[in-house]
Amino acid sequence: MSHEISDSSDPAAWLRYARGDLALAQVPLPEDSFYELLCFHAQQAVEKALKAVLIINNISYPKTHNIRTLLDLLPKEIVLPADVDAAATLTDYAVSGRYPDEVDEVNEEEYQEAVRLAQAVVLWAESILPAPDTESEDPNSESH
Repeated sequence: MSHEISDSSDPAAWLRYARGDLALAQVPLPEDSFYELLCFHAQQAVEKALKAVLIINNISYPKTHNIRTLLDLLPKEIVLPADVDAAATLTDYAVSGRYPDEVDEVNEEEYQEAVRLAQAVVLWAESILPAPDTESEDPNSESH
């Protein structure tokens, strides 16, 4: 299996990775695993989707997992839907729960909320990024 390696300044690449993390967050809980680990991927989906939006707006960002920090960098003219703003709560999943000494047990309801927020942010980011150029598709095809 291969995947395209892209420039880290390509917002479409960040969004692809956000979708990948969202897909991992949504897998059924594997045996001997924890919701905390799936919530990490929900947090990563949000972080990467926000970085895509920042890139498309030519805004530099620090190396951080703090979603509130990333949200605060967005231009003020971008109106944040409530779920996008609420996704700042997922910052805790960036580290907490990934290591045995940092475990705050996550229940199924909290996990479902994390996935719901991540889905909302990814969909929102997709709506902001420009659609891929469809004119560069097959030049021999006729449009009707």
